[in-house]
Amino acid sequence: MTFVRTRASWLYLAILLDLYSRRIVGWAMGDRPNEALTLGALNMALEHRAPKPGLIHHTDQGGIYRSQGYRDRMASVGILPSMGSKGSAYDNAVAESFFSNLKNEPIHHADFPSRESARAAIFSYIELFYNRRRIHQTLGYVSPVAFEEANCEVLN
Repeated sequence: MTFVRTRASWLYLAILLDLYSRRIVGWAMGDRPNEALTLGALNMALEHRAPKPGLIHHTDQGGIYRSQGYRDRMASVGILPSMGSKGSAYDNAVAESFFSNLKNEPIHHADFPSRESARAAIFSYIELFYNRRRIHQTLGYVSPVAFEEANCEVLN
């Protein structure tokens, strides 16, 4: 989870990233960093991916990811939780790298007058640029969507 400053106040963003393809498969934005926000991202990912039981979901040890509601939702579809060690910056390096790209590419010089303007910029970045056009060295210099299309048998 990260936050973006707007003139109105903070906008919080929670994401779920597929480590294999680097695709953002679930995301949610809100005015508070709470369980509803993370559940929104999780539910979007579940809707888009419909994972089979046994999927491992890795997070940091943030309280929101340890909440009963979040753990119950994962258990309801057979997702296995995995949490990194306390205070380790390397446990979620790929997600942190995404947040760094987000903040350095569309956010850094932006002055958002409202949460809605920040939402629109973040939506565009995730759905139109990052997932579909941003190339990744670890994926052989293709975008997450192109990588998934070329490797769809692995994902099904």
